[in-house]
Amino acid sequence: MDAAQRVAALRREIERHEHAYYVLDAPTIPDAEYDRLFRELQAFEAAHPDLATADSPTRRVGGRPLVGFAPVRHVVPMLSIRTETDTEPSGAQAFDARVRRELGLIESDPPVEYAAELKFDGLAINLRYESGLLVQAATRGDGETGEDVTQNIRTVRSIPLRLRPDGSALGAQRGVPPVLEVRGEAFMSRPDFERYNARQRALGRAPLVNPRNGAAGSIRQLDPAMAAERPLSFYVYGLGETRGWEQPATHGAVLDALGALGLPVCEHRAVVCGAQGLIAFHARMRELRDALPFDIDGVVYKVNSLALQQRLGFVTREPRWAVAHKYPAEEMLTAVEAIEVQVGRTGAITPVARLAPVFVGGVTVTNATLHNEIEARRKDVRVGDTVVVRRAGDVIPEVVSVVLERRPMRDLPGDEPLHPAFELPKSCPVCGSAIERPEDEAIARCTGGLICPAQRKQALLHFAGRRAMDIEGLGDKLVEQLVDNAIVKTPADLYKLGLLAMVNLERMAEKSAANILEAIEKSKQTTLARFIFALGIRNVGEATAKDLARHFGALDALVAADVDALQQVPDVGPVVAASIARFFAEPHNLEVIEQLRAAGVSWTEGEPSAVVNSPIAGKTFVLTGTLPTLTRDEAKDMIEALGGKVAGSVSKKTDYVVAGAEAGSKLDKAQALGVAILDESQFRELLQA
Repeated sequence: MDAAQRVAALRREIERHEHAYYVLDAPTIPDAEYDRLFRELQAFEAAHPDLATADSPTRRVGGRPLVGFAPVRHVVPMLSIRTETDTEPSGAQAFDARVRRELGLIESDPPVEYAAELKFDGLAINLRYESGLLVQAATRGDGETGEDVTQNIRTVRSIPLRLRPDGSALGAQRGVPPVLEVRGEAFMSRPDFERYNARQRALGRAPLVNPRNGAAGSIRQLDPAMAAERPLSFYVYGLGETRGWEQPATHGAVLDALGALGLPVCEHRAVVCGAQGLIAFHARMRELRDALPFDIDGVVYKVNSLALQQRLGFVTREPRWAVAHKYPAEEMLTAVEAIEVQVGRTGAITPVARLAPVFVGGVTVTNATLHNEIEARRKDVRVGDTVVVRRAGDVIPEVVSVVLERRPMRDLPGDEPLHPAFELPKSCPVCGSAIERPEDEAIARCTGGLICPAQRKQALLHFAGRRAMDIEGLGDKLVEQLVDNAIVKTPADLYKLGLLAMVNLERMAEKSAANILEAIEKSKQTTLARFIFALGIRNVGEATAKDLARHFGALDALVAADVDALQQVPDVGPVVAASIARFFAEPHNLEVIEQLRAAGVSWTEGEPSAVVNSPIAGKTFVLTGTLPTLTRDEAKDMIEALGGKVAGSVSKKTDYVVAGAEAGSKLDKAQALGVAILDESQFRELLQA
């Protein structure tokens, strides 16, 4: 393909993507891929000037007005600024060197002063105020002519409909210029984006691709009522036409003045000196980037002096006095080489796309999450697909969407995809246990909680927890060594540990090992509620475990219970009952339980009705202050063992408040409500009644 053919092909592809992005609001490739194509076309035209034409994408800013909006001709063109593709500090140094060269400065001259701002990832808008009233809002369009989106912009609450030069609530118009056009960025914040998409999914509608697309689609929505459903924000960053307004001498002062008029100006900006000031701002905002409530893809540097801006002027479609210094792209294209599933520490099954290596978000990415079976099917990601991959900060890389036009197809009648749709496996790839996904949940899970190697560490830590089997000293680092060295595979193996196996572990002295073994031995004597909780049954917390123990009285009765019988337990609904039934239906779980009992783990069992005649059965207690001999947990266990409940706050439904030393507001509220108040001795007498 010769240069002329390549230039023609690039123009066609860029125009197609521009139409999808700006007109249809349905982007097909990430910004970084579009930038690559644009730079390639610029390079070809620079090398072959005879191929440059007036209608090339490089001669305009992008996008054409959408049919349905009235055209608005910009008095002052809305031109784009040059992008510095070198994401490292040298990008700032290159811009500063270019400015100094254009200004004829030498090394001994003082550093240039710059205004440094964020580069928002939204949609550029021009607002026109006449005598302080918002009369028109227009998109950038092709830079010369945009679209009238006034009605939609009026739904953006951060944009004032009337300027307030003195900041008063009444909006007095003293000193407001006859004409003031301001340029800024309309965007959708991350929290608003997440809330909107959650609502869309709940209604069975398609979610937005990203916040940038959400902002563009909202502003360029023909129905203002529908536009108002998407919450947008706005920040001002510059000026258009002005009449009767004496501009400040610097860009930074212009933004200060616009803020004083009541216009929203981002606080994350600074006036800095020289290349080092630019580099420091770039680094500082890069650190802050992930914590911001909105997306940015870089920062913008502008020569601060308006007089120097005028002196520097423009080249083609870009000002010489400004540049956008980008960060590493957060979205890139790559190919899916395989789709596998990973098993998380809690048994969650996550589909993962294995990718052709791609540099995105500052690192080389080879894997990206598909989140769950529902998302994988919704996005219809297949092996061989070209996909958009996103990585922001330390967030796990994810597949955002599929570029369907690049999907491999069979060379057969019907033009079917070459690869089939993703199917979740029926059994766990790690332990072979069944994979199940309850109807009301998005996440599928491995059912082999007590035996699955992928879940082993988490299962052991939960089993040994203070509110479970209470094995003191068995923490993260020790569990990690026991599992990684294949010493412990199930909770039952803990009770087979010997001193020799323990002392051979890293940083484990003989005395420490003996203490751990003593704690394990002590844990053999427990309660049924603690044992049930320690098993780690999904949806069974500490309170539910106690309810199950009280209701059934014996483990065998619980194991034998069906879903209907389980739902007779207070606060156990269909979802929890199904989780319990599934757990005890797995033979490997029952085998581990038998091994634990054989190792000597035991508890006192009783009749299900043992607590019915208790003096506190069904009563609600609140504990406050420090008791003389009982800890808060010990008092709580005593209450719950006899069928009582412990609440965290005092209300009219509270039966007793047990108060110790330094009791606070809970005691005051109990006295105000007339709730019975007990000290420790009275509390013990009540339990023994």
